[in-house]
Amino acid sequence: MDHATRNKFGRVDLEVTAFGFGTAPVGNIFREIDEATSDGMFQAAWDAGVRYYDTAPMYGHGLAELRTGQSLRWKNRDDLVLSSKVGRRLVPARRGDIDFAPWTNAAPFNLEFDYTYDGTMRAFEDSLQRLALERMDICFIHDIDVFTRGDAQPDVFKQAMDGAWKALAKLRDEGVVSAIGVGVNEWQVCQAALEARDFDCFLLAGRYTLLEQEAQDTFLPMCEARGAAVVVGGGFNSGILATGARAGAKYNYAPAPAEIMARVAKIEAVCADHQVPLPAAALQFVVAHPSIPSFIAGTRTIAQLEQNLKWFRHEIPADFWAELKHEGLLRTDAPVPV
Repeated sequence: MDHATRNKFGRVDLEVTAFGFGTAPVGNIFREIDEATSDGMFQAAWDAGVRYYDTAPMYGHGLAELRTGQSLRWKNRDDLVLSSKVGRRLVPARRGDIDFAPWTNAAPFNLEFDYTYDGTMRAFEDSLQRLALERMDICFIHDIDVFTRGDAQPDVFKQAMDGAWKALAKLRDEGVVSAIGVGVNEWQVCQAALEARDFDCFLLAGRYTLLEQEAQDTFLPMCEARGAAVVVGGGFNSGILATGARAGAKYNYAPAPAEIMARVAKIEAVCADHQVPLPAAALQFVVAHPSIPSFIAGTRTIAQLEQNLKWFRHEIPADFWAELKHEGLLRTDAPVPV
C-alpha cells in the first residue's frame, strides 16, 4: 500500500494522502520534542509525499499549531490539506499558573472549552493566526464525547450541535473551509452527530482497528451512504497494536487487559506465519475501508516516522487477511486491502 496515494475525501472536493501526519507529539505530549526534531519530522514527511496534516489548539496549548504553521509555511499551500479543530479557546496566562499536564513545556495559554457560536468563530480565527496560513481545509468540533466530558456530555453535545455547528456551517457556506466534522473517541457520538447535522467528515480515535470493528455495524455504512469521510487516528489502540502483547502494553491509554493481550497474541501468531509486521497490518487495515481515506499517526522521531511509512508500504498477502477472518480474529465483512 502506498502511503502517498491520494484518496478522495468523501463527497468533498479534496484529496488526502492515505497516511496523514498527526501533530499531538509535537505539542510535547508527555515529554518535550525540540524544535529541530519537530521540524525535521515535518520535512521528512513532506519529502516522503505526505500531504495531509492534522493539528488542534489542544495539542500543547497551541504549540502544535505554531509548529505546524512554521514548518509548512513556505510549502505550496495548494499541495497540502490541513485540518484543525474548534471547541477550546486559548487564553494567555503566566506559565507558572498553567497546569500543562499531559503536555510538557507547552505554549503559555490556558485551555477553555467553548462550543458557542461566538466562541467557535473566535477559536477558528485564533487558529489561523497561530498557523499563519491563509486557510484550513477541514475543521472538526473537538472532544464532545463521553470519554472527555463524562456526565456533562449530553449538554456539551447539544451546545456543539447548536453553536459550533452553526458557526462551521456558515464558514463552509462562505467557502472559508471546505469540510466540517467532529473529532472524538467514540463512533457512537460521530453517528449521533451525523444523524443530527449535515457533517462532511469525522476524526475517530481508535475505534476502528484490528481489535475493534463495531463501527462497521451502523456508523461506517451510514458514512458510506452519505459520502462522509472518516479519518482514523489512534489506529494502534494507543500502543498494543504497535508493540504487540508485551509486558506493559497499553490499550486505550491504560494497561491492556488479559483478554486483549490474548487476542493480540493470536493476531501476532498469524502475522508470524505470513511474515507480516503487526503494525503494518494495523496501519493498512484501517484505510482499506471505502469511507476511510487516511490514517493519521503521530511520531516522536524521524526514525519512528520512517518506520511507520515502511510498515505502510509492506506487502501483505491476501491469505493473511483470509486467515484472520477464518480464525475469528477479524470480522468477515470487514474490508481488507487488495
